[in-house]
Amino acid sequence: MPLTFCLLMLVNCLNSMKQNKKKESTWRIFSLKELHSATNNFNYDNKLGEGGFGSVYWGQLWDGSQIAVKRLKVYSNKAEMEFAVEVEILARVRHKNLLSLRGYCAEGQERLIVYDYMPNLSLLSHLHGQHSAECLLDWNRRMNIAIGSAEGILYLHHNATPHIIHRDIKASNVLLDAEFKAQVADFGFAKLIPDGATHVTTRVKGTLGYLAPEYAMLGKASESCDVYSFGILLLELASGKKPIEKINTGTRRSITEWALPLACQRKFSEIADPKLKGGYSVEELKRVVLVGLVCARTQAEKRPTILEVVDLLKGESMEKLVALENDEMFCAPDVADYNDGVSVADDSSDFVSEEKERKQEIENVGK
Repeated sequence: MPLTFCLLMLVNCLNSMKQNKKKESTWRIFSLKELHSATNNFNYDNKLGEGGFGSVYWGQLWDGSQIAVKRLKVYSNKAEMEFAVEVEILARVRHKNLLSLRGYCAEGQERLIVYDYMPNLSLLSHLHGQHSAECLLDWNRRMNIAIGSAEGILYLHHNATPHIIHRDIKASNVLLDAEFKAQVADFGFAKLIPDGATHVTTRVKGTLGYLAPEYAMLGKASESCDVYSFGILLLELASGKKPIEKINTGTRRSITEWALPLACQRKFSEIADPKLKGGYSVEELKRVVLVGLVCARTQAEKRPTILEVVDLLKGESMEKLVALENDEMFCAPDVADYNDGVSVADDSSDFVSEEKERKQEIENVGK
């Protein structure tokens, strides 16, 4: 699809949406000059992060408000489509746990998306990155992040019209505001699901360790794939471990392969992130771990919906919690029967071989 046609479609769509929702729309079109000024000409010192798409910069507008600017680094049909998809979806959604669109810029070959700035960066930075040693995520914050993220995904799956599959739920795409409230971000891979459709077949995009088996191997993307990814995220949040860890040279282990035997033996304290130093609710920890594991099970038809996940995380039904604890998954004599179905004995990036341009991002998860 020609770049100019793709951009024209986006502009027409956004104008139509803005006319229909004038009172709700808060985004606008930024000039390139304005964003150069806000980010000090995209100065390296302003860079917040970098991925396969390009870089994200901190900026400050003339009124003092802080923004984050995603600058796409590749000008191509694929980059243009990704830009168009993310801007359109962000303009459609409004939820307290979804990152808000401030606007966009499309001048010459520059494609930039402007968001609200999140002072506490991403969940990844606190679990494994620059803020991990500061131990700012106590248990209450982790539970709020778990529930908030789930509610954001719930909006995408059940309240957005048409429904939306995120396709890249992971720790780096859960951003944290000044009060550590979660906001799900990065909709460049998202797909709109037509009414009545159970899934869409598409090229595999995403991050190794978070990909549901049926999506990784067959390209079948569905709401259940997001649930799988969210299950991995819950286990990561509870344990502080990465989705895939190196055991020794040439051998890696998924977080589900590690956590499931411990859950079956009810050794939840051994799953808890050591950085919590025992400061957690035993019942809530158990709930998060069990929900994470049933979300990340191999059989898509046995996973809960995100609506059921929210209910379970909130712990409002004792009957459902008892049923969860008695699930066959946690009563199995041979827990090997319930691994995540993904061999990680070596580099499993064949699952995403069609996305060579994202290889660096994918491989980083296993490091």
